[in-house]
Amino acid sequence: MKKYLIILAIVLAISSMLGFLYYTKKPEISYKTAKIERGTIISNVAATGNLSAVTTVQVGTQVSGTIQKLSVDFNSRVKKGQAIAEIDPSLFNASVQQSQGNYFSAEANLQKAKIALIDAERTFKRNKQMLADGIISQGDYDAAETTLNSSKASVTGAEGALAQARGSLMQAQTNLRYSVIRSPVDGVVISRAVDVGQTVAASFSTPTLFTIAQDLTKMQIEVSVDEADISRIQLHQKASFTVDSYPEQTFRGTVIQIRTAPVITQNVVTYVVVVSVDNSDMKLKPGMTANVSVEVAKKDDVLKLPPAALRFKPKAKGDEPKEKVGGEHAGASGQRSTGGMPGGGGKGGPGKARERSLQVYLLTNGKPAATPVKTGLANNSSIELVESSLKEGDEVIVEQVGGDAKKKAGAGASPMGPRF
Repeated sequence: MKKYLIILAIVLAISSMLGFLYYTKKPEISYKTAKIERGTIISNVAATGNLSAVTTVQVGTQVSGTIQKLSVDFNSRVKKGQAIAEIDPSLFNASVQQSQGNYFSAEANLQKAKIALIDAERTFKRNKQMLADGIISQGDYDAAETTLNSSKASVTGAEGALAQARGSLMQAQTNLRYSVIRSPVDGVVISRAVDVGQTVAASFSTPTLFTIAQDLTKMQIEVSVDEADISRIQLHQKASFTVDSYPEQTFRGTVIQIRTAPVITQNVVTYVVVVSVDNSDMKLKPGMTANVSVEVAKKDDVLKLPPAALRFKPKAKGDEPKEKVGGEHAGASGQRSTGGMPGGGGKGGPGKARERSLQVYLLTNGKPAATPVKTGLANNSSIELVESSLKEGDEVIVEQVGGDAKKKAGAGASPMGPRF
């Protein structure tokens, strides 16, 4: 029995030693690399906004009444001056008749006043001659003169009453014309807010009955751009965007306006940028949400470095950086990118073409070796290599596998964070 216990103890001791050696053995270190390529780098500013017609007209009514007839509906195409609705004209017709009667009466009163003036002028002339001949007294002459002046005033008053009656008639006729609501522009009805039989009241604010988009073949997007990126937006820059209705199709546009008035929402400052859009195929509709990307910079035929290469730094013990390729020392850690998009820099985010001195690592005899680089224009997928001893086809380290990489995955090479 003792013999078996001794053998079991020996087996357990050997197993424990082998397990300890297995679990304390340092994993083999390897590195993932990516090639430096040559091509085009485009820097964009992303924003969202809503599509709208370039000109949208809200059609109301200037008179009150009951809707008697509707000639258009949603999506109806209309021409300028076309009747689109009619308010019951009965009251307006009556008002026109009444005003016309008042006008005719005033016109007749003016004619009577003019006839009385002619008679007064004849009487005055006759009395003037008779006064000179001594036939009538001075009092009769003065009475004739007073009658003449009174007739002149009556004519002036009658003319004023006629003008007033004419104005009332014109107002009644205008209200009658306003009872027929017409389209002010050529376009498409995108909203109708009334039905037949509904009463509309035109008071201090004109009610909106229809909304007409003038030309849906030309549309625009008003996007909100952050204050950090607004300095990079310029007129006539190209823009591309997608909408949820056509997720696989990219539409094109052009920046036509940069508004200077700030929009402040919860202490966040943005500016409105207007992008003009061609909608000849009529796929786009007002109100659609557009994910816009404005092209703010572009460089062709440049060396492109993967962003993960600038974030990589070897961590395992014993893998200290060698001398730089080219003979100089790797430099201080202060020259590494500490956050954001390398090459972009600053509050403006990725894409600003500001040169920065950084470093990347190459594999030399299986070990990472630092080499200095200067970067320029950047986007989310690549960074311009402005100055370096690297050339097209060289492979740079982007991630470490093994060693302390599992324990310190967050400080390793992957730009997407820890590996699972």
